[in-house]
Amino acid sequence: MPPKKSKSVIKAKADDFVEEKPAKQQKLVLATPTRSTKIKLELGDGKFNSEFIHISSWNINGLRASTKHESTTKYLGSGKFDIICLNELKVDEDTFLKENLGLKFSKDYFQYMNCCSTKAGYSGVGILSKVKPISIKYDLGIDKHDGEGRAVTAEYEKFYLVASYVPNAGQKLERLEYRTKEWDIDFRGYLNDLRKRKPTILCGDLNVAHEEIDIANPKTNTKTAGFTPQEREQFSAYLASGWIDTFRHLKPKEVKYSYFSARFNSRQNNKGWRLDYFVINQESIAAVDNSDINTEIEGSDHVPIELTLNLHKL
Repeated sequence: MPPKKSKSVIKAKADDFVEEKPAKQQKLVLATPTRSTKIKLELGDGKFNSEFIHISSWNINGLRASTKHESTTKYLGSGKFDIICLNELKVDEDTFLKENLGLKFSKDYFQYMNCCSTKAGYSGVGILSKVKPISIKYDLGIDKHDGEGRAVTAEYEKFYLVASYVPNAGQKLERLEYRTKEWDIDFRGYLNDLRKRKPTILCGDLNVAHEEIDIANPKTNTKTAGFTPQEREQFSAYLASGWIDTFRHLKPKEVKYSYFSARFNSRQNNKGWRLDYFVINQESIAAVDNSDINTEIEGSDHVPIELTLNLHKL
């Protein structure tokens, strides 16, 4: 979300992915860079039994706060989605375990949570999946980017799914150089390496409103994190390297936002930003049956985004 008010490409190696025999009972998977080898992962064959699967991605702006809302618990517990990706957990691993926060999710899902290990109550991403993935990877495997809980990669039979909460450039743009000249370049290299193996889907709060149609007030936000020329240019570079913004591809003229500031009645007045995306490698775009933004759900300053995927077309 927006703040409140040159490095070479490094690619992840195939053996960076964790592949272990499935545990018999343990469903909860938590990992940080220093503890990942001590956690038993619930892994499987990554196979779905249906032609179509439904994936949701949502920046919940704090797991504990968001799940106090009835709208949130109903949405997460609806059972509609085969996979739910969560951004901005804002809880460290010890607190997650101590408070049994995994119990807030349906027992239908296996849980893969990458909590921030560098700062309490900050960042963090997770994947809830009805199917056990073949492998799970936390972070990118690049020291300068790891530790904040910015990414989880799940490998399924036919595709990779990367849930990511992209670093914010900061209220004073203090992280703009890092974001655009380091993270964006290395992350793009990481994604491009994945797509060489199988179709790849990126989802999450990518902290950029790409075009003027994606923000309610473009002229007054050109120096605001999430809409600077540098961030927008980097997202254009993603797309130019062979990735497709699924929502804009299917709905080129639709005005719809996924983030609304808590101030100025932004949501009621529909004055928002489209910061959350499902992005897929261009060779697999035919498999996207639908990509939308669900503005009916409350419980966060973001709303969920939803993708329907035809596995037979991957």
